[in-house]
Amino acid sequence: MANTLPPTFDRTGRHALTPAVDHDELARFNFLTNLNVHLGQQVSPGNRSAYEKRVKPAFKKAAGRDPETRQDLRKAMRNDPYYQFWAALRRNTMEQRQQSGRHVVLRQLDDLIGKAKSFNDGKDTLKIDGQMKVPRYLARVDNHCMPGSYYTEVVADDILAGANYETGLFVTTAGSMSSKGDGGGRAIVNFVKKSFADFKPKRILDLGAGIGVNTLPLADAFPEAEVFAVDAGAPMVRWGHARAQAMGYDNVKFIHADGDNLDFEHGSFDWIQTTMFWHETSTTAIQSMMKKMFDLLAPGGLFLNVEQPNFKPDTPLYDQFTRDWDAWYNNEPFWSKLHVMDVFELVKNAGFDPRKLFDGGTEADIEQGQFQPWSSTLSRHKHELKDSGDVKHNQYKGERWYLYGGWK
Repeated sequence: MANTLPPTFDRTGRHALTPAVDHDELARFNFLTNLNVHLGQQVSPGNRSAYEKRVKPAFKKAAGRDPETRQDLRKAMRNDPYYQFWAALRRNTMEQRQQSGRHVVLRQLDDLIGKAKSFNDGKDTLKIDGQMKVPRYLARVDNHCMPGSYYTEVVADDILAGANYETGLFVTTAGSMSSKGDGGGRAIVNFVKKSFADFKPKRILDLGAGIGVNTLPLADAFPEAEVFAVDAGAPMVRWGHARAQAMGYDNVKFIHADGDNLDFEHGSFDWIQTTMFWHETSTTAIQSMMKKMFDLLAPGGLFLNVEQPNFKPDTPLYDQFTRDWDAWYNNEPFWSKLHVMDVFELVKNAGFDPRKLFDGGTEADIEQGQFQPWSSTLSRHKHELKDSGDVKHNQYKGERWYLYGGWK
């Protein structure tokens, strides 16, 4: 009988910078991981029952009609005690995950900064812009309930946000993204190699790369390529660069920069990648940065994005409501808006030829044999990661990770 429990935290990948955890911290991470799994498998399904048996009938009685929008449904559901119970627990697991990760890093911050500096100092593969203004979309909220978001620096040479992000990634994903947390990046590589077998990029830009978790698989897959990981959070970039160096990567450059103000030449990249980045921006920023990416892409280059799929005309109202949760309670304000935007219109408006657009899906690569296949049946956002692209664009079939993009 297959093991249906998530792997334990001690099975995560380690490197020279990995923060040490004691017995109680390890137990706390395992508890939070399993609580996330329990909420997803056992508690969350009760919300639909509450909606069908109590909330929907009560709404119809009061309004004389069924809910017609996801906003109608949210306003009705937020007063239901079962939904309140589930939502409070889900929010609390994220807050505890952030505080637990910060606790681990803060108690050894000086030591971790010293280790990071030993890999960072004097390297031309790291660039920090001390004068960069934090983009407005990033500065307005503590994303994912992370105190200070990705960019706040509490000390000189700070790496807190990056180290916390890596330490808690296992809990956030319930162990479903492999021992290194890079299942998404390897899924992208699998998609590209299967779909575009002759594609051999020489320069790759990963925009909104964070600590480079999903960037490093690109460098693995194309070792002759020059890879750039760009992010607006200095602590993320410092940690990501030191982590990559500690893991033996010398073909990845980490750049601290705003995606709207990148200092690269026109047409200088063969592949520009974003992975779960756009939902943390804004309407203005996504339009502006996509045009910037078109400018930076060389003729014949690939623009590929992994994101939340759009709502379609036939997306059930309850699913729309469920997928909006993070916008309201997980500090992801653009999440809901992005769901109703036509990403193909965005890409076309950026300059891409409509005839060269595509979308599809790919299965996350979770190192079968190391991490149990249970995670293929459970994901915190499983319903969002399914391939649900517009049929007229859909050339490739798959599930779990939704991708769209185009060729220049």
